[in-house]
Amino acid sequence: MIKRFIIALTGFVAVVAFLGGVKASQIQEMAGNQPPVPLTAVTSAMAEPAEWNPTINAIASLAPVQGVTISAELEGTVVEIAVENGAAVKAGDLLIRLDTMVEEAQLKAAQARADLAKLQADRAARLVAQQTISDAENDAAAAQYAQALADVAAIQASINKKTIRAPFDGRVGIRQANLGQFVNRGTPLIPLQRLDTVFVNFYVPQRYLPKLAIAQSVAVTTDAFPDQTFSATISAINPVVDQSTRNVWIQATLPNPDEQLRAGMFARVAVTLPEVQNVVVVPATAISYASYGNSVYVLEAMDGDGGGDPGLVANQRAVVIGPKRGDLVAIVEGLSGGETVATSGVFKLRNGLPVRINNEVMPSQEIAPNPRNT
Repeated sequence: MIKRFIIALTGFVAVVAFLGGVKASQIQEMAGNQPPVPLTAVTSAMAEPAEWNPTINAIASLAPVQGVTISAELEGTVVEIAVENGAAVKAGDLLIRLDTMVEEAQLKAAQARADLAKLQADRAARLVAQQTISDAENDAAAAQYAQALADVAAIQASINKKTIRAPFDGRVGIRQANLGQFVNRGTPLIPLQRLDTVFVNFYVPQRYLPKLAIAQSVAVTTDAFPDQTFSATISAINPVVDQSTRNVWIQATLPNPDEQLRAGMFARVAVTLPEVQNVVVVPATAISYASYGNSVYVLEAMDGDGGGDPGLVANQRAVVIGPKRGDLVAIVEGLSGGETVATSGVFKLRNGLPVRINNEVMPSQEIAPNPRNT
């Protein structure tokens, strides 16, 4: 019995060993026939050394150099509107006239009194020279004439206040009063803006104050004209720092001869500082952002064959990023320039991963991109 058991056990072991060898051979053959794992495709760009002038970026509002909403100084009825909405006017042009019939009648009466007072004053001057009347009577006649002239001037001033003229060259807006409407004192009538030059008002943190100066250049962009950059110059720096925000009010002057820009527009400004900063520039898509620190993937040659297309491997490198301009980012620390970095597919890379470069479709790498509106 024991001999038979040993023979059966030996046979069983031999069968299992044979089957295991066959299966191992099959697995090895299948593994050898499998295609190689494809390399990760990325686009690449060269990290270029550059000299950038630091800029101060801020949000701004546009304001007119001269702008008012003309209001009625005296009450009355609108009898004439001399300009169309949006018309360009010169200083002194008639805008709106209120009813002055009563004042004109009063002016005629006051002028007649002034003429009579002048005759009496002239007569008194001749008589006092002949010592016919006293000096007191002559002085009274002269005073009555002066009072009559003042009455004429007061009535004429009322007429002038009801004849509303443009105080400066500019462009009127949409009128707020209609023909025949009775307006009270202080009622807004029509806005007037001078737009050939506009102010650009913005605030910057107080730490930038030593770097700003009068006549410094400012680049201005607006959403209304995304393809244009307007050039302004700093014309005033407020001497007081806002106590609540610790910001300084800066005002720049921007020529606007075509009146493209309007008061109240939202704008973005960039003040270029004179100092030069040495940086290494890479596309913004090359940055792998993380809470523990930013990094880029530098493409370096593999040790040995490696099986890559040119034998490249992605090595992660921590960097300190600086200012951004368009599609580009400045690297302050971490790169020395001349390295090849991955610019797309960064999210799927890991340290030491073999890669191949495919630059058929490249992300934008413009310092001043101009995207097409769709």
